[in-house]
Amino acid sequence: MTSSESTPTANRTGLLFALAQIDTCVGDLEGNAAKVLEYSRNAAGHGAQVVVFPEMTLSGYPIEDLAFRATFRRAAWQTANDLAKRLQQEGLAEIFVVVGTVGTDREHDRPRNRLVVLHDGVVWAGYDKHFLPNYGVFDEFRIFTPGERSVVLEIHGARVGLAICEDIWQDGGPVAQLAKQHIDVLLTINGSPYEEGKGHVRQELAARRAAEVNAPVIYLNQVGGQDDLVFDGGSFVVGTDGQLLERSPQFREDLGFWHLDLDGQAGEGQEAAQPATLSPALDPDEEVYQACVLGLKDYMAKNHFTGVCLGLSGGIDSALVAAMAADACGGEHVWGISMPSMYSSDGSRDDAADLAKNIGAHYEIQAVEPLFTAYQKQLHLEGVAAENLQARIRGVIVMAYSNTHGLLALATGNKSELACGYSTIYGDAVGGYAPIKDLLKVRVWDLARWRNRQAEALGEQPPIPENSITKPPSAELRPGQQDSDSLPEYELLDKVLAAYIEHAHGRADLLKDGFDPETVDTVMRLVDRAEWKRRQYPLGPKVTALAFGRDRRLPVTNAFRE
Repeated sequence: MTSSESTPTANRTGLLFALAQIDTCVGDLEGNAAKVLEYSRNAAGHGAQVVVFPEMTLSGYPIEDLAFRATFRRAAWQTANDLAKRLQQEGLAEIFVVVGTVGTDREHDRPRNRLVVLHDGVVWAGYDKHFLPNYGVFDEFRIFTPGERSVVLEIHGARVGLAICEDIWQDGGPVAQLAKQHIDVLLTINGSPYEEGKGHVRQELAARRAAEVNAPVIYLNQVGGQDDLVFDGGSFVVGTDGQLLERSPQFREDLGFWHLDLDGQAGEGQEAAQPATLSPALDPDEEVYQACVLGLKDYMAKNHFTGVCLGLSGGIDSALVAAMAADACGGEHVWGISMPSMYSSDGSRDDAADLAKNIGAHYEIQAVEPLFTAYQKQLHLEGVAAENLQARIRGVIVMAYSNTHGLLALATGNKSELACGYSTIYGDAVGGYAPIKDLLKVRVWDLARWRNRQAEALGEQPPIPENSITKPPSAELRPGQQDSDSLPEYELLDKVLAAYIEHAHGRADLLKDGFDPETVDTVMRLVDRAEWKRRQYPLGPKVTALAFGRDRRLPVTNAFRE
């Protein structure tokens, strides 16, 4: 079944599309609508006839179980109606505003992931998402009711086919139907989360769909952080031949423009773009770094934090997190706390102080030893218990700063440590957000080096002390301790972790991969035993194909061993 809507005029001269790549907040109906109004006003001022916004624009995305609240769905739908009237009141009735929101299936009273077109003061047309993703971070099949039809809008003589995100990732469905309807452009609105290497995958997919429907494809993606997801934007347009015609920047809001020229080409689905903006592709390290910074920045803004606090050990992990925090909210809003113990080296203390100075952070010293001594007078701990006590004292201090100053406490653990349980629960694992949670240790070093190179290229002071990058990593919880005492060397460990976690290789597979049995058994044991810790770790931005949390759901109580 297909649906078609038409405007009174059909001059076939073409359309100017505005690509409104915006950052929305889940549940902020009024704020999201105000942003749509602002960008629509700007788009109309540039002569755009159609302005396109991301998936679930008004409600924010993903809304998860908010979708089941009838009160929320009604409020979101009313927001769409009110916004259409406000557009009319501001003299913007002629522009076609394409937004996403949550709707309700009238027959079954179930949520719908819906695209609506606001025009002439009303909700002029709508389309419901056909394919619902149910993998990785997505669980939409449980939440939404799928749509059952394709929709073609005729706007000033141009036939515009509509799709929502997953609809173009799957064969068949609405795109296959649209391929038979001689559309002039395929418009898809998206909430596609970032992960390394995904940008070129999207463009290759869109190019295939453009060839399938014999029309250019507009891929409009949302931008911004939402809990543990980061949306990178990077909206684009591809032609029928796969040529990139327009590309918006990543990790920031943007209003781009693209012109569909139909003059003399009726029904052929061919296009000629006006001079377009092709934002440059980012260096892979810069891309991941910016994703982590944006995730932290938006988590702070949307949860009303103005500053952060964290422990500064002088090591690479806390150094990179502090640099990211300074980029996210400004160094003056970062509280770095040095918490030396009797085992902390002078070099580590110096590195922590240098880092704080480089990024312009607040820097205070809170010695652990007096508190440790007080505990030991009563507890008399030895071995691992005594080591963990130091970490937990540090956690108490960090949370004290968080509570006292209203700061977001940052956990500084990386993915390698989190995988192996090499972090102290209720100690260095405390915090409200974990910016490098999805970065393996070797990647942490890579990003630190990139951040310093970027600073040098701009003529600025590199934020991260070189010694923090080059010295052997250590928790400094006992004399002469190094991470390699408890873990394989990180270069090897990270390769095993990538195979075991991201590629789900079992023991036999890992041995075929060429890893030695002792290393394989050690890593598998550590990872399997640490699942309970990971369940209690703070949120952090997903940047890889498989992050701990939504992507990987294993039972804590699990007797299976290979």
